[in-house]
Amino acid sequence: MVVVGDGSGKVGWGYGKANEVPPSVQKAQKQASRSLIDVPLVEGSIPHQVWGHYGAAKVLLIPAGAGTGIIAGQAVRAVCEATGIHDILTKSYGTNNPVTLVKATVDALSKLRTVEQVAALRGLEAAELAT
Repeated sequence: MVVVGDGSGKVGWGYGKANEVPPSVQKAQKQASRSLIDVPLVEGSIPHQVWGHYGAAKVLLIPAGAGTGIIAGQAVRAVCEATGIHDILTKSYGTNNPVTLVKATVDALSKLRTVEQVAALRGLEAAELAT
C-alpha cells in the first residue's frame, strides 16, 4: 500500500500486488497517482470536523490549533502528512487494519468543504452563510 501527496492539498492511495516487492510498489504508486483528490486546507488544518468510514473502519478528523501537530496513528498520520496537514486531532474506531484506515481517512478528506465552497453551492455569499 502506498500513499502519495504533494504536501499542499492533494492526496491519493494505491495498492499493488506482485511476486516481488519493487513491482508491487510501482503498481501501487501508479494507482495512487491516478486517484489523487483535492483537500481544502485552512491554516495548516482542515476546515471542519468530519467522519469517514470504509468497511469496519471509522475515522474522526478534528481541526486543531496551530502548533498542535498531527495526533494520529501510523496509517492516518501517513495520509495527513502526505496531504500537507500540520495540525489535526484524529480518532479511529473499529478495525486497526491499515488498509481500511487509509481508505476511511481518504473518504473523510474527500467530504471536506470550505465556507466558500458551501456558499457557492447554495448560491449565497460566504458572509451570509456565517449568519
